Amino acid sequence: MSTDDKKTAMNRRTLLRAGAAAAFVAPIGAFGAQAFAPPMIAPAIDLSEFPICKTASDAPPLTGAPRKLKLSWNAGAVCLAPLPVAIDYGFFHRQNLDVELVNYSGSTDQLLEAIATGKSDAGLGMALRWLKPLEQGFDVKIAAGTHGGCMRVLTREWSGVDKLADLKGKIVAVGDLAGPDKNFFSIQLSKLGIDPVRDVDWRAYPGNLLNVAVEKGEVQAFLSSDPLAYLWLKDVKYKEVASNLDGEYRDKSCCIVGLRGSLVREEPQVARAITQALLDAAMFTSQNPEKAAKSFQPYAPKAASLADLEAMARYHTHHHHPTGEVLKRELKAYADDLKTVAVFKQSTDTTKFAERIYVDVFSV
Repeated sequence: MSTDDKKTAMNRRTLLRAGAAAAFVAPIGAFGAQAFAPPMIAPAIDLSEFPICKTASDAPPLTGAPRKLKLSWNAGAVCLAPLPVAIDYGFFHRQNLDVELVNYSGSTDQLLEAIATGKSDAGLGMALRWLKPLEQGFDVKIAAGTHGGCMRVLTREWSGVDKLADLKGKIVAVGDLAGPDKNFFSIQLSKLGIDPVRDVDWRAYPGNLLNVAVEKGEVQAFLSSDPLAYLWLKDVKYKEVASNLDGEYRDKSCCIVGLRGSLVREEPQVARAITQALLDAAMFTSQNPEKAAKSFQPYAPKAASLADLEAMARYHTHHHHPTGEVLKRELKAYADDLKTVAVFKQSTDTTKFAERIYVDVFSV
């Protein structure tokens, strides 16, 4: 780890330990489908620093009756705080959209099928979970990245695991053996010359009990994502070994916006409008993390205080949401990475793959 990375990690841990000890977190998926009426609010938001969003914002909103849409999300994922922000601060309304947020707790294949077949019009999820199913040909187009910084490697303070390379020969707990965090850190291990299949023993545990596995000595480290990871790190006996904001990934998005393919083809202005609303809400979250925390609080686990949610909103890179050619390059890079750990077929042409799955909704 470079000196700059070490300083960054130290700053993160100083922030993380500012609160009280973590408590048990409610499982994701505890909320059902919910619809919200967007309020008539016009928040002040400075887009001058981000020309992509400012240029896109110049497009006029939709006309006529508000366009009704369904957008699928995981209501327990704090990194998706811009969605309730878009409701509370009128970003959907600004684009003349009437959006129903649907909490989706099924498999990724089921979610992508729901979008592709029109049961939902759009969804948000993690690139390293979506790309493999998209390789199979779902009619879903990726319109934007939304942020970076969801995933972490944790261990006990005195475990002897101080850097990612120390996972070689270790037992590591994961919530999902095909999950995006396992894929991501397997890729990083491969880049260090460590075979993530032969050199690491991955063990599956329930996501909210991963820390119990390390406490019992059954594993030496575990992978998790926020809010659980953040809350565990508030306990001084845990430390962060690595995250997906380290090194080159500091400036890459981990979560993406997917749109129904037929929506993109038949109603491109609607596809643009919903993407723009999400980007504006993400930027607002970046510039106003305290307001974003309040918007997300109804969906947060009880163990997470408002200060915790604000800290997580600051930690996640909501100012980074690529579109167009930048997005296409990021998708290709992730596909190339997934080849190195045998998640993608070696025969897949990643350039053609990225071209097929992405869409530049602001070029129409």
